[in-house]
Amino acid sequence: IQPNTETQNKQIHAWCELVLGYQKHIKSYQIDVQESLSSPLFQNAKIKRKLPLDGVYVVLNTLKDKGLLEWQDKKMSRALLMWRSADEWAKLIFNWAERHGMTNTVCTLYELQSGSDVKKEEFYEIETWVLKRALRVLEKKGKAVMFDIQDNDNDNSGGVKFLS
Repeated sequence: IQPNTETQNKQIHAWCELVLGYQKHIKSYQIDVQESLSSPLFQNAKIKRKLPLDGVYVVLNTLKDKGLLEWQDKKMSRALLMWRSADEWAKLIFNWAERHGMTNTVCTLYELQSGSDVKKEEFYEIETWVLKRALRVLEKKGKAVMFDIQDNDNDNSGGVKFLS
């Protein structure tokens, strides 16, 4: 990471965009710090360069500050990562519901993740924890009501009714 503040800010921004783009490309919502150190994300074997561990933490904590990353442990070794904010996911999902006449209709979380109606949507096969955060945003805005949603981030039972 560069010492000059202006250059450093640009560099961190570029790294954040790279991490988000990479995670989106491999369709992964989780990151393991140790595994990522030897992955193509933070290491370029051709030129024998890699981002040091402290630099990785600067980038990941910047994503945390933007609401795109949640550390899963106190050691900050694993994190959940969204390449879109919960608000952005919520907007995509609600726009889909409106376009497909799904307002005032109940959908299961499973249908929103894996249903034939969403196969071409960016949120197809979205991880349950990301979907729940997006739906909570819609619920807070009065655009959705969730039913039988479990606290477990990985449990995709339950449903949601989109409100017009």
